Amino acid sequence: MSDRSGGAPFDAVLCDVDNVIRFYDPARLYALERTAGLAEGTTMKVAFAPETDLPLLLGRIDAQEWVRSIVEGLAGLVSEATAWELGTALLESPFRADDEVVSLLRRARSHVPLVLVSNATLRLEDDLALLGLTDLADHVVNSARVDLAKPDPRILRLAASLSGVRPDRCLFVDDTEENVETAAALGMRPLHFRQAADLTAALEPLFS
Repeated sequence: MSDRSGGAPFDAVLCDVDNVIRFYDPARLYALERTAGLAEGTTMKVAFAPETDLPLLLGRIDAQEWVRSIVEGLAGLVSEATAWELGTALLESPFRADDEVVSLLRRARSHVPLVLVSNATLRLEDDLALLGLTDLADHVVNSARVDLAKPDPRILRLAASLSGVRPDRCLFVDDTEENVETAAALGMRPLHFRQAADLTAALEPLFS
């Protein structure tokens, strides 16, 4: 296999979406939690517990069924009506793309294949369209469509295969440490993303 990246230590970029490219604004949800007498983040703790969100991320339930699960998880903490309001507020949280990260990834894609690898819902592709990012990557690997979710190594292998690059020649970018550790175990070059500067440094070999 030829070195597509001109001497860089990777020939493809596999990148997470949420908390790397896309960021949510929980302000309304937090306000509702305060009004309900809950600590900020209580709804998310219930919503993102594996038993609650994994069926959604694997495409086995839809968004409204997920909200219903959140309501059940909040039982005893708030009224059912308030629980529905909180779950719906989480589902409908506004989101934005980080322009700096998007710019870096577009630049990287001019050198090597880019594959998005996301634990997401069936709405991901529509959300990317709303953000104007339909053309950002060569491929999108959405957990809800492939019935695999990170940190399952199979979803990372799938992303690498779609890039046409061996796993050991892939840069893997993710904000979750467990996912990064899985990538490292597969021989990928891991980047635990915290801020855009991390991605800038990791991609520098492509641009030099």
